[in-house]
Amino acid sequence: MSHAPHALGSRNVLRPHQAELFPDDTLKHRVARAICAANCLPRKEFYEAWEVARRVRRRHRGGRVWDLAAGHGVLAALLLILDDSSPEAVCVDRRRPPSQTKVLAALEARWPRLAGRVRFVEADLSSWGQAPAEVGDAPSEGDLVVSAHACGPLTDVVLQRATAAGARVAVLPCCHDKRRCEVPSFAPWLPVDVAIDIARVTRLEAQGYAVHTQQIPAAVTPKNRLIIAAPAHRTLS
Repeated sequence: MSHAPHALGSRNVLRPHQAELFPDDTLKHRVARAICAANCLPRKEFYEAWEVARRVRRRHRGGRVWDLAAGHGVLAALLLILDDSSPEAVCVDRRRPPSQTKVLAALEARWPRLAGRVRFVEADLSSWGQAPAEVGDAPSEGDLVVSAHACGPLTDVVLQRATAAGARVAVLPCCHDKRRCEVPSFAPWLPVDVAIDIARVTRLEAQGYAVHTQQIPAAVTPKNRLIIAAPAHRTLS
């Protein structure tokens, strides 16, 4: 059996009986079966996290992971599964989803090395990281900051937190609301969402970052532009 292409972006929860849709011994299918066992994660969240994580790890290895606007924290866990050299992942969001611990427990059951290496911080991103923090409480140089669909201007907050620390960063923006996002002067020439993301790339480059742009499959989400960046003095192939 296989997924119809339109089903990849479904918000329906992956259920235990759907593990049969993932019969292969590939890492993707092993993760999917673990997610099915958790019986609480929307299919869309799994595919988004997988598509972002594998592209990010092709370019960025190691470093502590910061998953901002993390939701269930699946992206953070996948980044550790894909690269065990990262010591830990910190998930930050306003509220921990009730089923977050269930998802993490299902992944830890399959990958015990995750135990104790993924932690959740409940905080408002708009203010988190601005005040002086103890060592280890905020991103630092060499870390990897990621976010999949931080809503509207929260994507800019993620980018600001990463660049202030000199950290590597990857974002999958969404909700390009011209009333809340910083809209560039050239926006009338382009669709507003494209203009906003071009401006984000331009700002990163002006801050000394080397930027790589990609797209994840539109069948997973129409908000599929992925921005991956690192300080230019670091290798970005």
